[in-house]
Amino acid sequence: MIDLGTLVTPDRVLLDLKATSKRQVLRSLAQAAARVTGVDAEVILEALLQRERLGTTGLGGGIAIPHARIRELGNFTGFFVRLAKPVDFEAIDGEPVDLVFLLLAPEGAGTDHLKALARIARLLRDEELCEALRHCEDRARVHAILVGRAEASR
Repeated sequence: MIDLGTLVTPDRVLLDLKATSKRQVLRSLAQAAARVTGVDAEVILEALLQRERLGTTGLGGGIAIPHARIRELGNFTGFFVRLAKPVDFEAIDGEPVDLVFLLLAPEGAGTDHLKALARIARLLRDEELCEALRHCEDRARVHAILVGRAEASR
């Protein structure tokens, strides 16, 4: 099972990201992921946009989990982002999104990718957790909230 603490490290927690559109959010995430993975930002962005064309990754309740499999990627990579202002993510409930969890997986990840997605979705269904994430101003604390809750739910 993928360890959330390894997937999203404290330096991969971005608070109050300024963006005005879904595409801008995805572009910012692709650029951040490129710096960490060494994979070209345009490759990551195109993979994310291609996945969004299949159907929104906006789950409702202000949550989105954009994800993609990327051939050039060696390991799972994740980012947690809180947006400065909610943006329209074409979420299934029509509500704007302010909490975003990016999951990038190697192309051959198989069912591990789906298991990681399911785990993240379960975690972010917790309304108390999301409220804590929305109000915490410390990146390390946000990371601890995410990882602590994930460990407790194993």
